[in-house]
Amino acid sequence: MDTSKKQSGANWSSPREPLVFFTDAMLGRRVIPGALRAAGERVEAHDENFKPGTPDSEWLLEVGKRGWVVLTKDKRIRYRPIETAALWRARVRAFVLVARGDLSGAEIGSIFVKALPAMRRFCAEVQPPFIAHVFKDSGVKLVRPGTVHGRRQD
Repeated sequence: MDTSKKQSGANWSSPREPLVFFTDAMLGRRVIPGALRAAGERVEAHDENFKPGTPDSEWLLEVGKRGWVVLTKDKRIRYRPIETAALWRARVRAFVLVARGDLSGAEIGSIFVKALPAMRRFCAEVQPPFIAHVFKDSGVKLVRPGTVHGRRQD
């Protein structure tokens, strides 16, 4: 991929641009954001930016406007029409943890930290909006695609 050319009107980053990861309310505001910050990442937690209980459709629009990368464990987000519409309209890049629900915050933080190289690669290569799954082994798979290298992925 030629990273010297920026896609016109794109709200996504090349590998050289800093990413800001946004952890939704389900991921808390201390342990998981702290693990990512300890790994050297810029992180904005939901409750640092929005009131508790702010509807997903509202914060998704704002997060997309800011160009932040969403991290969540809300596996159902891609099935809810209002949230999906906001995600698509705001051109959000979203990574959804799809591991079992009984993981500790430290375990979830570790999974996201190990997945950072793959998530960065997705952000550099896949035009938003997109939803990708992050698995317990820190593998990442595109599930609701944008485009890869200018081609729509279906």
